[in-house]
Amino acid sequence: MFAAEYPVMIRYLATCLFAILPVLFSFGQWRAPKYSNEFLSIGTGATGMAMAGAQTAFVSDVTSSYWNPAGLSELEKKSEFSVMHASYFGGIANYDYASVATKIDSLSTIGFSYIRFGVDDIPDTRLLIDNGQVDYRRISTFSSVDNAYLFSYGRKNVGLKGLSVGGNFKVIYRKAGKFANAWGFGLDAGVKYHWKKWKLALMARDVSTTYNAWAYNTSEFESVFAQTGNAIPVSSVEITLPTWTLGVCRSMPFWKDRILVTPALDLVTTFDGKRNTIIKSDLLSIDPRFGLEVKAYNLVAVRGGIASWQKVKNFEQGENWNYQINFGIGLRWKAVSIDYAITDLGNQAEALYSHVFSLKASF
Repeated sequence: MFAAEYPVMIRYLATCLFAILPVLFSFGQWRAPKYSNEFLSIGTGATGMAMAGAQTAFVSDVTSSYWNPAGLSELEKKSEFSVMHASYFGGIANYDYASVATKIDSLSTIGFSYIRFGVDDIPDTRLLIDNGQVDYRRISTFSSVDNAYLFSYGRKNVGLKGLSVGGNFKVIYRKAGKFANAWGFGLDAGVKYHWKKWKLALMARDVSTTYNAWAYNTSEFESVFAQTGNAIPVSSVEITLPTWTLGVCRSMPFWKDRILVTPALDLVTTFDGKRNTIIKSDLLSIDPRFGLEVKAYNLVAVRGGIASWQKVKNFEQGENWNYQINFGIGLRWKAVSIDYAITDLGNQAEALYSHVFSLKASF
């Protein structure tokens, strides 16, 4: 059966690849920031976070809207929703996520997700001094917030059994108090294929490139910039170049299917110049992510993952490899799942651990 389906799958993947190749090779000539919209690279759901983001082929629930919308068509029930909260930098920044997905027919699923990463209650001390005197009552606060809204669609058995496709239309709104704000728009696309106990997937994030149009309220900080001698910023467009992720995972049952072990691997490929990753060149950089889930009786799951290998200089002027290790557990009772992950465990002495909690329900 696979022999008959294999040429069809190759034709689909080859068509997508050759259609986008001319665009990919032109990216090296563009000037774009390396880390644009980085809050969208953190991840969603404690399951995915515990597995260090190795989710492109693994994911099959409501969080597929973020990791790979092709997985949305694999919902166990008609609808699912999920919420998540995490704190970063010792509680200075808060990361929140909510998502809902529902089947519209036997093959198609739609979803909506909201992501917020924000630093709140930032002191504004511009008016602290009044006539040479310090007046703390003149201190106000503002927030620096990044928001993303994802409208998702996934469909299975496209062209052949086991092949799913999906996409996101995303709207981004970023705001730094009264000083600046930006609107952005972009597209994601994903494909996923099941073969026996193997799952193969490809996710193209920002495949259309994502454009953020920034506007600055110069009246709020013009006098401050004049004192520093720095140039006053003007309205600009920030471009987020595509990121391609190739994923593979395999489910291995043990003890009469009571135990299910699933290792997963993602290769995250960027095209915005050389990054500090294991595989890197002037054209592209590849960052591998390894994840593992061990599930017992479909009730309890233990997860782990490792990613983000980077070379850093030490005090002896040599170089060490740093990496990030994540760990998590999950409990499921009927249609409700509660998951926990602790991230940023690694060999970095200055690492700040982050605790991630998420809740998922099917109905």
